[in-house]
Amino acid sequence: MEVMMNSYHAPVMLDECIKGLNINPDGTYVDVTFGGGGHSRAILSQLSEKGILLAFDQDLDALDNKVDDPRLIFCEANFEYLANFCSYHKLNEIDGLLADLGVSSHHLNEKDRGFSFRFEESDLDMRMNSSSEISAVDILNTYDQPRLAKVFRSYGELDKASPIANAIISYRDIQPITRNADLIAAVSKFTNDRSKNKMLAKIYQALRIEVNREISTLKSLLNQATVLLKPQGRLVVMAYHSLEDRIVKNLIQTGNVEGDRQSDHFGRVTRLYKAINKKPIEATKEEIEQNSRARSAKLRIAEKI
Repeated sequence: MEVMMNSYHAPVMLDECIKGLNINPDGTYVDVTFGGGGHSRAILSQLSEKGILLAFDQDLDALDNKVDDPRLIFCEANFEYLANFCSYHKLNEIDGLLADLGVSSHHLNEKDRGFSFRFEESDLDMRMNSSSEISAVDILNTYDQPRLAKVFRSYGELDKASPIANAIISYRDIQPITRNADLIAAVSKFTNDRSKNKMLAKIYQALRIEVNREISTLKSLLNQATVLLKPQGRLVVMAYHSLEDRIVKNLIQTGNVEGDRQSDHFGRVTRLYKAINKKPIEATKEEIEQNSRARSAKLRIAEKI
């Protein structure tokens, strides 16, 4: 699929995502992670004049990529407000929803945003929405040890979550942790040349998820999408770590984001979706070579029953 891209963000598995939506030209679709607009442009290219696309992005940087198209309704908000905006625009049901989760190439490459440990002198921010109150600096300098350890254990899946939290608190007792260099120094005894990048990636992931409430907002999105999707409507979600992917898998397999297997009187598990792909779709070797972010991407497609 030929869709004009910009340097903001190259969408992963674009063709697979658009095919997964099974687009009805006259339908109503939602792209909850507009970013560089790659997915939205691809969806618009398949819609008729009657089609509608609702696109969400809470990052003001994404406004520069807006598409001038009467079929596009751009929502400058977190996708947790999906139902609110659908109600406001009198969209009672949708034909498909696409979510490309996680951090974008743009976020990782903008040194002032603090998403990447590559820029050691940059401030630790990590807010997708720059007007949000809580940044990574606030978390690192105000959370107590148990709360900080829980963030690293739950969202970074770190075995040494408690010792890492202790090290951060010891460091901030001497000086505040405000830059990437401060955090890297605080956890230096847990890294070596071989493991440094992997360890820091998990720490940064955990902080980013906490700053942006990514797990709770994803669950909220999926619950709202389940109400709004028409029968045979498509849910297309791309996840980049096991925490996100597990939640999406839970919904598809059990009908709820927690993965609670609820059965009817005949012992049949309640299902709200039919999985289109039994296993998550992964990027090809060729795409990974062109876009390293594709390496961890897992795409799940499901149809509302």
